[in-house]
Amino acid sequence: MEASPVAVQYCATFLKPEMLHIYRQITGLRAWRPFVICQKREEAERFPFPPDALAVLPKPATHGLRRIWVKQICRRPILIYQSEARRIAAKIEEVHGRVLHVYFGNIGVHLLPLLRRCPVPVIVSFHGADAGVDMDRPAWREAAREMFSLAKLVLARSKALGERLLVLGCPPEKLRIHRTGIPLERFPFRPRTAPADGAWHFFQACRLIPKKGLPTALRAFARFTAAHPLSTFTVAGEGPLLQELTALAAELGVADKVRFPGFLSHAALTAELAAAHVFLHPSEIGPDGNQEGVPNAMLEAMSTGLPVAATRHGGIPEAVEEGVSGYLVAERDETGLAEALEKLAAEPARYAAMGAAAAKAVTEGFEAGMQARVLEGLYTEAARP
Repeated sequence: MEASPVAVQYCATFLKPEMLHIYRQITGLRAWRPFVICQKREEAERFPFPPDALAVLPKPATHGLRRIWVKQICRRPILIYQSEARRIAAKIEEVHGRVLHVYFGNIGVHLLPLLRRCPVPVIVSFHGADAGVDMDRPAWREAAREMFSLAKLVLARSKALGERLLVLGCPPEKLRIHRTGIPLERFPFRPRTAPADGAWHFFQACRLIPKKGLPTALRAFARFTAAHPLSTFTVAGEGPLLQELTALAAELGVADKVRFPGFLSHAALTAELAAAHVFLHPSEIGPDGNQEGVPNAMLEAMSTGLPVAATRHGGIPEAVEEGVSGYLVAERDETGLAEALEKLAAEPARYAAMGAAAAKAVTEGFEAGMQARVLEGLYTEAARP
């Protein structure tokens, strides 16, 4: 029986805690066999992977000094050395790779010396921030255009992200939409009913960073509690804004109603999702240009039957249908978001129907197995002569 073709996966750090979606995608391959090349191996217990299907090729010792000189002084993107490109190319040939899949767009730029000599077709996938951060700088945009010219295919997690890539210079004929895959069995649906006592529980799970719109969520929640004083809000995740958000909750007078439990295990996360009534995710473009694709945590919440209150940002409207599976408002619109929460609370029957519609949207458009088959089809397309 002929062995499955090898799809080499390049992920600079395999894997950061927030990269669960990448792990699911790689381990979900069936018709293609993954082989991972990385610079650093992290979170091995959380993300186990066969040692014989992984190669760690560390950064050279001079990387730190080069980063300061090239990025901060010369203000150009950092590219790997030719010697690094040769090592990676040799490893691809050694494992009989048929395609190379590079995560993420900024890493595709970093690997330009490899792309210029790669022995197999290259696919570069963009996930959100990698199409915005630094892309206002001419040197980065020039490097991105070269990367687009060398790649066989370019993947975007949302149509909105794909449109941004076209503006950056991606040839339309190379662009493909590949959605995040959600394992439905890990986030089972349960019918939702509005709380009879008015004790609404809101939930948001994300990194505590600017693009997640957390100050807007807190301010909207504070407005909502004026008429619904028994309501609570849990913000799960870790990040640099924790102290600022804790202070804001106190300033708004809702510190006793808001919890920040940090990063949650899967069991704890599913318990929180089961106890919640609405998922909040008012994303916004960050000060560095950072923007969402389609938030994974939002899709997981929708899979369990949670309606969404979010923003018309990035790929969110491609998953959340206004008035059907949730409500969408403008970025940074705390008043509009509070009004959306009031609408959910005012219509118990519609609220329950929205939860069912949210789960249906994920089942039909973001199911993990289906998206894995899409990705395998893209590998087959790229590998054709």
